[in-house]
Amino acid sequence: MYAQVYYLVRSRADGAYLAAHLNADRPTEPGKTDPGYLLIFKEHFEALSYLNTHGAAVRDRFSVESVPGGQLEAVLTRWNFNGVGIVQDPLLPKVEFLARR
Repeated sequence: MYAQVYYLVRSRADGAYLAAHLNADRPTEPGKTDPGYLLIFKEHFEALSYLNTHGAAVRDRFSVESVPGGQLEAVLTRWNFNGVGIVQDPLLPKVEFLARR
Protein backbone atom coordinates (compact mmCIF):
# COMPACT_ATOMS: atom_id res chain seq x y z
CA MET A 1 0.00 0.00 0.00
CA TYR A 2 2.95 2.35 0.66
CA ALA A 3 4.47 2.08 -2.81
CA GLN A 4 1.27 2.96 -4.65
CA VAL A 5 -0.03 6.43 -5.45
CA TYR A 6 -3.65 7.14 -4.53
CA TYR A 7 -5.98 9.86 -5.72
CA LEU A 8 -8.18 11.92 -3.42
CA VAL A 9 -11.02 14.30 -4.20
CA ARG A 10 -10.71 17.63 -2.42
CA SER A 11 -13.00 20.64 -2.15
CA ARG A 12 -11.63 23.80 -3.68
CA ALA A 13 -13.75 25.89 -1.30
CA ASP A 14 -12.53 24.66 2.09
CA GLY A 15 -9.89 22.01 1.34
CA ALA A 16 -11.92 19.17 2.87
CA TYR A 17 -11.51 15.70 1.40
CA LEU A 18 -14.39 13.64 0.02
CA ALA A 19 -15.43 11.17 2.71
CA ALA A 20 -18.11 8.56 3.33
CA HIS A 21 -20.10 8.83 6.55
CA LEU A 22 -21.40 5.37 7.41
CA ASN A 23 -23.16 6.36 10.62
CA ALA A 24 -24.72 9.65 9.52
CA ASP A 25 -28.02 8.79 11.24
CA ARG A 26 -26.34 7.92 14.56
CA PRO A 27 -25.94 10.89 16.91
CA THR A 28 -22.46 11.82 18.05
CA GLU A 29 -21.35 13.79 21.07
CA PRO A 30 -22.68 17.37 21.12
CA GLY A 31 -20.45 19.65 19.09
CA LYS A 32 -18.68 16.76 17.33
CA THR A 33 -19.20 15.31 13.89
CA ASP A 34 -18.25 11.89 12.57
CA PRO A 35 -15.14 12.40 10.39
CA GLY A 36 -16.05 9.38 8.28
CA TYR A 37 -13.83 7.39 5.93
CA LEU A 38 -11.54 9.06 3.42
CA LEU A 39 -12.47 7.96 -0.11
CA ILE A 40 -9.41 6.99 -2.15
CA PHE A 41 -9.11 6.00 -5.78
CA LYS A 42 -6.43 3.87 -7.46
CA GLU A 43 -6.44 5.89 -10.69
CA HIS A 44 -6.89 9.57 -11.52
CA PHE A 45 -9.56 8.81 -14.13
CA GLU A 46 -11.57 6.80 -11.55
CA ALA A 47 -11.80 9.85 -9.30
CA LEU A 48 -12.93 11.97 -12.25
CA SER A 49 -15.48 9.31 -13.26
CA TYR A 50 -16.86 9.32 -9.71
CA LEU A 51 -17.25 13.10 -9.77
CA ASN A 52 -18.84 13.12 -13.22
CA THR A 53 -21.30 10.35 -12.30
CA HIS A 54 -22.29 11.32 -8.75
CA GLY A 55 -21.55 15.03 -8.58
CA ALA A 56 -21.94 16.43 -12.08
CA ALA A 57 -23.62 19.60 -10.85
CA VAL A 58 -20.77 20.42 -8.44
CA ARG A 59 -17.73 18.79 -10.06
CA ASP A 60 -16.15 22.16 -10.79
CA ARG A 61 -15.92 22.73 -7.01
CA PHE A 62 -13.56 19.78 -6.55
CA SER A 63 -10.10 18.78 -7.68
CA VAL A 64 -8.24 15.48 -7.73
CA GLU A 65 -4.86 15.26 -6.03
CA SER A 66 -2.34 12.46 -5.81
CA VAL A 67 -0.94 11.20 -2.52
CA PRO A 68 1.80 8.58 -2.10
CA GLY A 69 0.66 5.62 -0.01
CA GLY A 70 3.25 6.46 2.63
CA GLN A 71 1.57 9.81 3.30
CA LEU A 72 -1.97 8.45 3.70
CA GLU A 73 -1.54 7.88 7.43
CA ALA A 74 -0.58 11.53 7.89
CA VAL A 75 -3.74 12.65 6.08
CA LEU A 76 -5.89 10.26 8.14
CA THR A 77 -4.34 11.53 11.38
CA ARG A 78 -4.50 15.22 10.49
CA TRP A 79 -8.19 15.06 9.50
CA ASN A 80 -9.05 12.44 12.14
CA PHE A 81 -10.65 10.00 9.68
CA ASN A 82 -11.91 6.63 10.93
CA GLY A 83 -10.17 4.86 8.02
CA VAL A 84 -10.26 4.70 4.24
CA GLY A 85 -12.82 3.70 1.69
CA ILE A 86 -11.08 2.27 -1.38
CA VAL A 87 -13.37 2.86 -4.34
CA GLN A 88 -13.37 -0.34 -6.42
CA ASP A 89 -15.98 0.78 -8.98
CA PRO A 90 -16.65 4.51 -9.28
CA LEU A 91 -19.82 4.11 -11.34
CA LEU A 92 -21.84 1.87 -8.98
CA PRO A 93 -20.05 2.83 -6.54
CA LYS A 94 -18.49 -0.18 -4.89
CA VAL A 95 -16.33 0.74 -1.90
CA GLU A 96 -14.19 -1.39 0.42
CA PHE A 97 -13.91 0.18 3.88
CA LEU A 98 -10.83 -0.30 6.05
CA ALA A 99 -10.81 1.02 9.62
CA ARG A 100 -7.69 2.42 11.25
CA ARG A 101 -6.08 0.49 14.08
